Amino acid sequence: MKNLYLGAVLMVAFAAGAQAQQSMQGMTMEGMDMSASKAAPSAHAEGTVKAIDTEHGKVTLAHGPVAALQWPAMTMGFKASAEQLEGLKVGDKVGFDFRMEGGAANIVGIRKQ
Repeated sequence: MKNLYLGAVLMVAFAAGAQAQQSMQGMTMEGMDMSASKAAPSAHAEGTVKAIDTEHGKVTLAHGPVAALQWPAMTMGFKASAEQLEGLKVGDKVGFDFRMEGGAANIVGIRKQ
């Protein structure tokens, strides 16, 4: 009885696999974006510069809510290039765009308001 049950299970599994393979025949990858690293969408926020660390490429911003990510207002650090931080000082009001990449928030663009 045990062997009969095992045989039935194996036949069903084999049939399902064959059907899946058959339904995929004729499909091509043409036109599909297979790049491993799709760029994350950018989000926009407005805030105040709290700290600047050009040596480590970081700016700390107290920002308002970020609707696109359903974030509340908070103060956090963002990665930024020295060029992006040029001309900014603590206390400046800014508008900025950023992307979440690998758990880090990276500034895409930042400008004084």
